Amino acid sequence: MPRFMVLVKATADSEAGVMPTEELLAAMGAYNEELVKAGIMQAGEGLHPSSKGARVRFSGKERTVTDGPFAETKELVAGFWMWKCKSLAEAIEWVKKCPNPMPGPSEIEIRQVFEAEDFGAEFTPELREQEERLRKEIEKR
Repeated sequence: MPRFMVLVKATADSEAGVMPTEELLAAMGAYNEELVKAGIMQAGEGLHPSSKGARVRFSGKERTVTDGPFAETKELVAGFWMWKCKSLAEAIEWVKKCPNPMPGPSEIEIRQVFEAEDFGAEFTPELREQEERLRKEIEKR
């Protein structure tokens, strides 16, 4: 079954560190319970504002670190879920049931996660075995 990363986009409020109300926390808790009971939700977390983060830019062998905050709020992520759904259409239907995650207008983006078979011949049997071994090691922790 395909996996989808469901991204809650940041807003001026989330970037300012405005915390959700008790009502929103309760509504999201109930929504998350629905997702878990349906076998959809694999993981989900909220993220601190970008002012507490950093970016690392790559150029050849050079690495440049930039501390947050970052200017383009609409390009930032405030939280995420990892879901298993039959299709993008099913993920969209689940997102439509979500309480508005922010006090004002907000946006949620849905992106399908690549699976091993999506990479073709370049993803050799040795690389597939390594990937599987790492996944199993992560699950043990």
